[in-house]
Amino acid sequence: MRGHSGTLVVLGTFLLWFGWYGFNPGSFLNIFKAYGESGSYYGQWSAVGRTAVTTTLAGCSAALTTLFGKRLLSGHWNVTDVCNGLLGGFAAITSGCSVVDPWAAFICGFVAAWVLIGCNKIAEKFKYDDPLEAAQLHGGCGAWGIIFTALFAKKAYVNEVYPGKPDRPYGLLMGGGGKLLAAHIVQILVIVGWVSVTMGTLFWLLHKLKLLRISPDEEMAGMDLTSHGGFAYEFNNDYEGHEFENLKDRIELTKKDSSGV
Repeated sequence: MRGHSGTLVVLGTFLLWFGWYGFNPGSFLNIFKAYGESGSYYGQWSAVGRTAVTTTLAGCSAALTTLFGKRLLSGHWNVTDVCNGLLGGFAAITSGCSVVDPWAAFICGFVAAWVLIGCNKIAEKFKYDDPLEAAQLHGGCGAWGIIFTALFAKKAYVNEVYPGKPDRPYGLLMGGGGKLLAAHIVQILVIVGWVSVTMGTLFWLLHKLKLLRISPDEEMAGMDLTSHGGFAYEFNNDYEGHEFENLKDRIELTKKDSSGV
């Protein structure tokens, strides 16, 4: 699509990356808290550092897996896919960032990349219109992240980060049984059900009121032209000197340009 900048996509991704450190490590309410005896070198600050490491590893492993995975599947390199893969890794690790080991975070990001690629294939097959891959990224990778935590949460980290209840369940693959996995599966089902009922109803009403999306002609012309009075990018000088009396004239000229007539 004309008028979109890969440079700005990468810049925005780096801004989100930076913000994720405030979101994951920054979610601890108290940093200066020792684990065990007073004066111990090991404490909440260790968990903050570990959380930053797991966040970084999951995002980077997802980005690299997406880079080479999409190269194998499509035959070309795509920086936008890498950016979305990175964010998919971040979305997945957020659930258990403070209670898993760094090596597990690498697995989290690797699987998240393939979850995102698979969800995009499903969206393409069903012609689901989500150019930002928001549902696939936050929904698909987020759901994987919840399951991942139920598999890899470490007992010691769970008790340190969430004290006061020593018998808390932890990861299935770490010897904690299936209680946490069962609870997280229920959580995913409840979230899907809640969103389906609330947002499904809202979107259905918007569809019936013809407010859900713009007309096909406006999609072809672009909303910069049809709704905002002009072009957002300087290189659209093909239309300089044209006087548009109404929306229809704008759309017709854009359609002709798109068809090469």
